[in-house]
Amino acid sequence: MNIKTAEILCVGTELLLGDIVNTNAAYLARALASMGISVYHQAVVGDNPERLREAMETGLSRADLVITSGGLGPTCDDLTKETAAACFGRKLVCHEPSLAYIEGFFARRGKEMTPNNRKQAMMPEGAYVLANPHGTAPGVAIEEDGRGVMILLPGPPRELIPMVENEVRPFLAARTDCVLLSRNLHLFGIGESALEDILRERMEASVNPTLAPYCADGEVRLRITARGKDEAEAAALCDGEEKFLRSSPVAPYIYGVDVGSIEAALVPLLAERGLTLATAESCTGGLIAKRLTDVPGASAVFPGGVVSYANEVKAKVLGVDPDTLAAHGAVSEPVAMQMARGVRLATGADIGISTTGIAGPGGGTPEKPVGTVWLGISTPEGERARLLSLDPRADRKYIRTCAASHALYGVLALLQGIELS
Repeated sequence: MNIKTAEILCVGTELLLGDIVNTNAAYLARALASMGISVYHQAVVGDNPERLREAMETGLSRADLVITSGGLGPTCDDLTKETAAACFGRKLVCHEPSLAYIEGFFARRGKEMTPNNRKQAMMPEGAYVLANPHGTAPGVAIEEDGRGVMILLPGPPRELIPMVENEVRPFLAARTDCVLLSRNLHLFGIGESALEDILRERMEASVNPTLAPYCADGEVRLRITARGKDEAEAAALCDGEEKFLRSSPVAPYIYGVDVGSIEAALVPLLAERGLTLATAESCTGGLIAKRLTDVPGASAVFPGGVVSYANEVKAKVLGVDPDTLAAHGAVSEPVAMQMARGVRLATGADIGISTTGIAGPGGGTPEKPVGTVWLGISTPEGERARLLSLDPRADRKYIRTCAASHALYGVLALLQGIELS
């Protein structure tokens, strides 16, 4: 069987109620795409055998593969395996190796195995059993000519992910004839609509590889996806598309490839240059420092930062001139520059950056509305500042996130020799 399409079916009433965030669907979609399998539908269904049977039958009718997560536990509401067996008209039989493993699982922990755990060793007749060294619920693959393939996986990600990587990938590799490879170009300083306007003709004509933009707060991700007989062929197709984009009008906005975030691109670059960066934050309240220290290796490039909400802290800790504060206000160009210089000198960093602004929802004036943010940057060569005029209707979180991103990008642009307007 050559599997080209799949449907993801996540099982559990807790998912429908929002008690648990469904991360399995996103992970499975990425894993299947990397194997050259296109996912056209995803669904979530509760622990109800009738609705689950209907969802399974629907999936089998329109996809080569249905892959489920959840409902393989020992309790009476765990019905995924029983329902799948009914879909294929198969009896459940005891899989002795699985039973022995489950018994050993409890014995190794010095716990008594309750009778209901035996249920997890019952498998649809003729099914392929997927080992689960991280739990007591083995996975199952059922294959039938004319019907398709159904793979049943446990719900906990710490069990599901290793099972996919170690068991499902080899199983599916023998049943596919291509791979899909995606490459993400990260762009800053251009909106999704402007990007799409520039690339619309290219995007509409693209077949292999394809182009698709995705919007985030203040930035855009441009995904290139190529299909090839193997990874090398797909990578060559992505290379060609990336080369085109780097010679197009969007090129100046590209700050990284598959980096994940501005800070994830910035921290290694600082380390590569042997530079350090310190932060002085008012309106962002430590968000820049938090984002930097989320990146492994940040300790080598980030000596520290100051959250200077109060003017007294700006003056006493960062050395901002009280007369400048009185004459121009905290949200101003000279204060942003003095904050950046002050934190650079206080920490001994090579670069200092600062944010001072009005994140809202209150505090704005006609002269300085909500969304007004000054960004400062200081190096041994001197200081500069840049004004952001963000949408005053935006919420506080958005304004703070955008301000932090612009501050981080300011350093990245400085290091990459990009002139900011």
